[in-house]
Amino acid sequence: MGATVLTAMVMHETNTFSVRKTPLEAFEAYKLTRDNGVAASFKGTRTGLGASFDAAARYGWTLRHPIAASATPSGVVTRAAFEAILEPILAAAPGANGALLFLHGAMVLEDCEDGEGELLERLRAKIGSAPVVAILDLHANVTRRMTDNANSLISFRTYPHVDAYERMTQGAALLDRAMRGEVKPVCVLAQRPQLEGVDHGRTAGVPADSPMLKMLAEADAIEAAGEALVVSVQAGFSMADIRDVGPSIAVTVDAAKKAQGEKIAERFVQSMWETREYDSLKPQLLPLKEAVARAKAGETAAKKPLVIADYADNPGGGAYMDSTALLRAMIDGDLQNAAFHAILDPAAVKKGIAAGPGAEIRVSLGGHTDAARGGGPLDLTGRVVALTDGGFVARGPMGGGVAYSHGPSMVLRVGGIDIVVVSNPTQTKELEQFIAVGIDPCAAATLVVKSMQHFRAAFAPIAREILVVDSGALCSPARKSADFRKVRRPMWPFDPV
Repeated sequence: MGATVLTAMVMHETNTFSVRKTPLEAFEAYKLTRDNGVAASFKGTRTGLGASFDAAARYGWTLRHPIAASATPSGVVTRAAFEAILEPILAAAPGANGALLFLHGAMVLEDCEDGEGELLERLRAKIGSAPVVAILDLHANVTRRMTDNANSLISFRTYPHVDAYERMTQGAALLDRAMRGEVKPVCVLAQRPQLEGVDHGRTAGVPADSPMLKMLAEADAIEAAGEALVVSVQAGFSMADIRDVGPSIAVTVDAAKKAQGEKIAERFVQSMWETREYDSLKPQLLPLKEAVARAKAGETAAKKPLVIADYADNPGGGAYMDSTALLRAMIDGDLQNAAFHAILDPAAVKKGIAAGPGAEIRVSLGGHTDAARGGGPLDLTGRVVALTDGGFVARGPMGGGVAYSHGPSMVLRVGGIDIVVVSNPTQTKELEQFIAVGIDPCAAATLVVKSMQHFRAAFAPIAREILVVDSGALCSPARKSADFRKVRRPMWPFDPV
């Protein structure tokens, strides 16, 4: 008889500065499925959970898959949502020979700073001494509570995150060895007092000598030499005002080599500390007017789109997705053949649905959450050129073939700009997010995406140029020491360390 393995997905990156709490409905709006629905959604896909099904077939496991839950990054997760998601996982744990989990690592609850730490601790109480392997996002804020209750933590090695399938496959191989008694993995953690590091984990569009790429190459060499089972480099998620925020190193070794693992982790984290000021993107953040002027200058002869990424209003970092500063600059600059993804404004979508396709409507668009974060509402008159249910299949390098939805959506044409307006926030990282609403992204002169880095996986191959701007929205990199009240101190860059 093969082993019985518990697998589940619980993904949320919590921006504690957001005023929007994350209830269960936020998971339902993005991805929440149970039991047979998990297999229907993920089996056969190039995703983390897809890899768990392939691993079960490879190793002869019986797979328990009670729930897959993911929500777009936002504010703290409610206790009620957390308990509703955790309950079926705990119910499926007794009797399992091991667990292979797909987590984020930066989930903050309204009453607990360490969501994954609590999840793993409560799972450990149910599953006993059975090995637990958890795959984490590269931007996890890893805690000792996590490492104390998991045998191995394995984080993504790419940003954009295009290796979820590979990391879950790596975790499955380790878990199978542990369940067979070939190894007894333990996980050790090392950190320094720094808010950010390793160039935020970027691995695309960066110089070959970037600290993240160099560290990953060394990690690969250590694993290949058998000095450690896994070396994971986490860049951390700095939009979280919690004690354990920041980058870290998690090293998995056989229990007999724990001291060696600690030495490796300390060596890596010291390198992380020494390169803490390296930031490949910061000098490239353009003022809005300059980006629009460059788009305007090239739009007539454009054979490929210019891609403008709004770094600060990225819902993938917990921003509100309704910043209007960049859109206002585009309208003022009279851009033509431009497509903008997207503005979160359910009320405007309802108005468009009521008017119908082809109708001209006047709306107060975006800027409703916090006008100080990227601009207030825009009073616009435009034509409704498309209405959809917001569904799309993420077929790009990150999506792996899974279906998602923006909820009821419309395309509002204002001058020469097609503005996608949605009801549910989702980072712009797939070409299908344009295609599903009738926009050919390859035919546009200018494309706007709400994303920091993930968009590069799908959009870099079609772009003539990529510009990154700071609209002043919630994820703007400009932060002050006074904004952080719960972090451990001293902390770089706020304090002399």
